[in-house]
Amino acid sequence: QVQLVESGGGLVQAGGSLRLSCAASGRTFSSYAMGWFRQAPGKERRFVATIYWDTGNTYYADSVKGRFTISRDNAKNTVYLQMNSLRPEDTAVYYCAADPRTVRDGRPDYWGQGTQVTVSS
Repeated sequence: QVQLVESGGGLVQAGGSLRLSCAASGRTFSSYAMGWFRQAPGKERRFVATIYWDTGNTYYADSVKGRFTISRDNAKNTVYLQMNSLRPEDTAVYYCAADPRTVRDGRPDYWGQGTQVTVSS
């Protein structure tokens, strides 16, 4: 049974930083695409970033390029999202996702439960 467990969310002032973690278990993810999405109140869930576990290739939404960095730790089976220069508009529930092919279509096979990030102005 695949499990994705996010942690690291919280309240931070604008300009601050947070690092989210996604611990993956239940299968081998070496050929998977992993990613992060976010959903603000009253809005659709949107793609933030993805990393391909085998190649390490990464892609980002334009809104977070240069501020957020996605990475992985193979030994810990964990994916991270380092978020710097946070803005109030980054406030959302952040979800980890995994799929054997891609998460960028917004329909990954697996989702985490989400972690709240709140950025105060």
